[in-house]
Amino acid sequence: MRDSRGAEFDDFVRSRSGVLLRVAFLLTGDRHAAEDLLQEVLEQVYVRWRRVQSSPEAYARRALVNRSINRWRWRARRPEQSLGDHDGVARDHADAVAVRELVVGALRALPARQRAAVVLRYLEDLPVTDVAAAMGCSEGAVKSHASRGLARLREVLAGSSLVIPITGAGSSR
Repeated sequence: MRDSRGAEFDDFVRSRSGVLLRVAFLLTGDRHAAEDLLQEVLEQVYVRWRRVQSSPEAYARRALVNRSINRWRWRARRPEQSLGDHDGVARDHADAVAVRELVVGALRALPARQRAAVVLRYLEDLPVTDVAAAMGCSEGAVKSHASRGLARLREVLAGSSLVIPITGAGSSR
């Protein structure tokens, strides 16, 4: 029989792993890297479960951001393993797939902290305070990173023939 920690953790993984995998994918830009990153973070959450069980998703998001930034830094020192050098997503003629590929590619072009701010703030729709907690910085820094990230996304996506509406207005939470 499993202890209560294991049962609670299992429930957390079942209910939130899909959302956390999406965050990991948007932070890494690669499905396999996202799965590896999420696995590492879930192991970390399990080990620290007693301390983080009051807010395990917030802890997991912060760990995802920190580990993805650390991986990005490590890869930046090794050009042969930089983001985008992995096998790309198979091209499809459907507009939805083309838009997704274009946006993920544009996200990859952002510096890690800008990418984290944009993903958590606008794609995960988290309030600025939660994003600041996840990134370990001030709310002002989150707003600055998000603003610069959105501006850079607009530049990158402006050259595409696809119409992708990107607004800088998020909820005021």
